[in-house]
Amino acid sequence: MAFELKIGKFKPEYAGKMNYYLSVLDRTERQEGENPSIGIILCAEKDNVEVELALEGVTKPIGVADYQLIIPKKELQKIVADEISLYEREKRDETDGDE
Repeated sequence: MAFELKIGKFKPEYAGKMNYYLSVLDRTERQEGENPSIGIILCAEKDNVEVELALEGVTKPIGVADYQLIIPKKELQKIVADEISLYEREKRDETDGDE
């Protein structure tokens, strides 16, 4: 199974990329007797017609779903920015300690 989490709106090229991922999984990981791999694309928003057109003709099992954040977007952005800053400070401190 392959999951792909997108922070924006669904784009048709995501279907082609997922189809590729599933082909790789089936060729390299799937054991004899196992069902084909399944792909799930999670997007912040989607247009059902666009998804249908993007998946038309694709034979691999791919689903597209949208999600809603429990944390407001601005709060989530602040949390991520704070974590990045903390990580950068820790890396800088490690580098300074090696000298």
